[in-house]
Amino acid sequence: MSATGTAAPGYRPGRTLPLRVEAVRQLRRRRTMVVGGVLAAMPLIVLGAIWVGGAPGREDRTSFIELATSSGLNFATTMLFMGTGFLLVIPVALFCGDTVASEASWSSLRYLLAAPVPRARLLVRKLTVALAFSAAAVVLLPLVGLAVGTAAYGWGDLRLPTGATLPAAEALPRLALAVAFVFLSELVVGALAFWLSTATDAPLGAVGGAVFASIVTGVLDAVTALGSLREWLPAHWQYAWADALQPQLEWGGMLQGVSLSLSYAVILLALAFRGFARKDVVS
Repeated sequence: MSATGTAAPGYRPGRTLPLRVEAVRQLRRRRTMVVGGVLAAMPLIVLGAIWVGGAPGREDRTSFIELATSSGLNFATTMLFMGTGFLLVIPVALFCGDTVASEASWSSLRYLLAAPVPRARLLVRKLTVALAFSAAAVVLLPLVGLAVGTAAYGWGDLRLPTGATLPAAEALPRLALAVAFVFLSELVVGALAFWLSTATDAPLGAVGGAVFASIVTGVLDAVTALGSLREWLPAHWQYAWADALQPQLEWGGMLQGVSLSLSYAVILLALAFRGFARKDVVS
């Protein structure tokens, strides 16, 4: 802005901080590479553990984990089951909670705003990239699991803990639906981490706060004395994706879980934008 309050020649707010630039910046960060490496290596680690410990007997196969060796689809489902609840919470909280707070901790946030990048645009750009990386992380784990499992156990139908079987051609899109549900259910974690990221200069505080909240809601969901109150906890619906892999597709639990997650996410993101618009950025 010039001294008269008019925009500088050539300045266009809509062209500041392109998504490509922000995406490349985040992709080159060490934590992105570490998260990607860990998620890609996890199926290999699980495969090695199965080879060392041996597969369970068929009479014991009553859960997704115990059916992991049945086919590549079963192995991918097992990885999704193992990631739900904690392993996939961490990258979502990390990508969303580190994005703004890290700029503040490096004392570069004020220079971004002085560029000048409008505050709302800055948050939209960073949130968009953070969610894209979060979605990639959620997809990466079962995708690598599918490749590793197929190489180790072959391509075949999906065996279910109930004893039923889904044909591979039908199970694959069902598994994709389950992965999509897991990402949508994690939006509340991402939104909480993003809100905390706009309120603090400590990235670890934003990431840790979101992960801690996820753990607490999981613990509370295990308290059966809460009764129907548990249905208001996002953790209560986190495994509802299993309904997508039943012989008869069931939408009830997944729709309730997604609705609850999106509702909380909208509120938390509104708080983030409102608070950041009024924040005195000094770092």
